Formats: sequence, structure tokens, C-alpha cells
Amino acid sequence: MRRRLPGWVLVLMLMTASHAQAMAVDAVTLQDPALEARARILMQGLRCLVCQNQSIEISDAELAGDLRRIVRERIAAGDTDDQVRAHLVARYGDWVLMRPPVKPSTLVLWAGPPVLLILGGVALWMTQKKRKDEPEPPPLTEAEKAQLRALSGSD
Repeated sequence: MRRRLPGWVLVLMLMTASHAQAMAVDAVTLQDPALEARARILMQGLRCLVCQNQSIEISDAELAGDLRRIVRERIAAGDTDDQVRAHLVARYGDWVLMRPPVKPSTLVLWAGPPVLLILGGVALWMTQKKRKDEPEPPPLTEAEKAQLRALSGSD
């Protein structure tokens, strides 16, 4: 008899395996393996402007391919990682970075989630407190109990 895996195990396996080896394939890569490895690491920290939640390393979007080409060209030209990032930020803004710097223009990105979490917690706490403050309904009278039994059909 064949045993089946529980559904949650299959979903967990698919979720962990989906990005394990995900990487866009480019026709042109750097000849030096060390420079290519450096470019790949740098690409992991750059956001695909089309996909928005993927790095340019794994995105198949045409713009991501263009960004990968720019990264390789800049590295081949001798730029440091910071110079490559600065070039892309100057061209596309802080949004191109997977981890944008904390500054006034990106404060909403960094402060928004914790503030929303705190506000949600306060709202939940206030709702629970309000429910506790409501008085318990009075118990049913004998006449109400009799009427309920008559409606439900039980004696």
C-alpha cells in the first residue's frame, strides 16, 4: 500500500525548493569567475523595477536583464560595489535597492510596518477592553426559558 504525504508537507517542500536554485540565465557573463560571483552577489541586493519583489538576479524581466548587463559592465570597468550601487541609485532612485537607506525620503518604508503593527495592536487591545466593559446580559427568566423550549419543540 502506498502512503501519501500530508498536503502541508508537500506545500512546505515546494515553498523551500522554489527559490533554492532560481537564477536568471544570461547569454553574456563575465569571463572571470571571481568577478561574475561578485556581480551575482551585488545583483541579489538590487530590486527588479518591474517585478518589485524579486532581485534582478532571479528576475526574467527585460529590464532586470538590462540591469544585470549594466552591473557586469560597471564591474568589468573596475567600479567598486558601492560605485555600481551609486550609479544605479542615481539613475533609478533608492527603490532599486532591496534594502534602501534610512533617510527622510525612505522613512515611510522603514517606519510604516512597525507603526501599522503597533496601531493594529492598540486597536485590538481597545476592542477587547471594550468587550470586557460591556455588562453580561441578565440570565433568562423562567418564562423566557419556557418560551424557548416551546419554540425549539422540546419539553
